[in-house]
Amino acid sequence: MAPIDPLLVAQVDALLTGETNVITNLANASAVLFNGMAAVNWAGFYLYHQAQNSLDLGPFQGQVACMHIAPGSGVVGTSFAQQKALRVPNVHEFAGHIACDAASNSEVVVPLVVSGTIVGIMDIDSPELDRFSENDLKTLQDFAQTLAKHLDAEALATVY
Repeated sequence: MAPIDPLLVAQVDALLTGETNVITNLANASAVLFNGMAAVNWAGFYLYHQAQNSLDLGPFQGQVACMHIAPGSGVVGTSFAQQKALRVPNVHEFAGHIACDAASNSEVVVPLVVSGTIVGIMDIDSPELDRFSENDLKTLQDFAQTLAKHLDAEALATVY
């Protein structure tokens, strides 16, 4: 599988420069991810809703998705609870995996950290087993850090 192009990081940075609407930024970031990678069937964000203590579906590209995920549940919730990125070569071997799309076989998730606080999780699924390499994970972590520079935690909190 072709590696994820690190130019996606520069692309999202250039695209979002000057834009302050967090939903607009997340929507365009999900489009950059979905259209910039091969063999991906879902790319988007789950945003932490503090009052509900849940990760709620945010902007994404792909099939219909789970709307709420509890911290600690599935790959997304585990990433949030552990406050770390996860690369899952085979989601069917991940205890507690939540199958929003039965076609997904591998997944990578990266926390979105704004001003030291995790505001959500970037989630990318693939129908291929072991789609994401360690280098891909590094590129996606860079993408998430760059995206976070274009997000306002206070503005997100008013929505989520």
